[in-house]
Amino acid sequence: MSTTLAPAVVPAAGSTARRTGPSLPGLIGLEIRKSLSTRSGRSVAALAVLVGPLGVLLATMTSGGGVVAAMALGIMGMLIALVLLALGVLSTAGEWTHRSVQTTYLLVPQRGRVLAAKAVAMALLGLVLAALGVGAAVGALALFTSGVSWFAAGQAVVAVIASGAAFAVIGAGIGAAVGNSAAALTGTYLTLLGILPVLNSVEPEVAAKLDPASAIVTLAQHGAATTPIAVIAGWVVVSTVAGVLVTRRRAVA
Repeated sequence: MSTTLAPAVVPAAGSTARRTGPSLPGLIGLEIRKSLSTRSGRSVAALAVLVGPLGVLLATMTSGGGVVAAMALGIMGMLIALVLLALGVLSTAGEWTHRSVQTTYLLVPQRGRVLAAKAVAMALLGLVLAALGVGAAVGALALFTSGVSWFAAGQAVVAVIASGAAFAVIGAGIGAAVGNSAAALTGTYLTLLGILPVLNSVEPEVAAKLDPASAIVTLAQHGAATTPIAVIAGWVVVSTVAGVLVTRRRAVA
């Protein structure tokens, strides 16, 4: 009985082999779905949308009216951004905590490509969730608060949405660098809500150049934009670079 071997298929000269892995847009979509597929991810996303209007309602109950919209939205935006930071941390550190990172990097060995997809996915999620949250906050101000001053409210809305995207990316970078959800969240919130406020009471000029949370409030209130934008951008760059460098050297097994 004879056996006939099929001829080998040789790529034509000058042809390029097709990438078998998922495309970058496909990876981004996958990372968005992964972030919203867990109970913790959905809870954080829902909280990011609801914390704005809930804060407005609580403030309305304790104030006598005459609310400045830009200030209120700045404070609500800071809360939204702090929540979205947790979503970013969970997107990267959560994989190391639950060991799903082994499957992720087995399917896509290029770690930088995966981290880029996570960063873009977090930026998009941050934009959408922050927009929903600030939109609900504006609606709550309009419906339930009397004597609202809407001066510079448009700038506040833009600042809140952009900051939400930035903080989600910051969280992803910190989570990738630390590699443990609890440690990343505890250390980051201790820094933002504990160390930096204390520094602000001692050295306010130094704190203004380091605190990204207070930068949101300043940016939303029609203040000087250069320093707040530089502070938030600095956190984005430093956290992302740290996440990439550490992740490339960390053993998966």
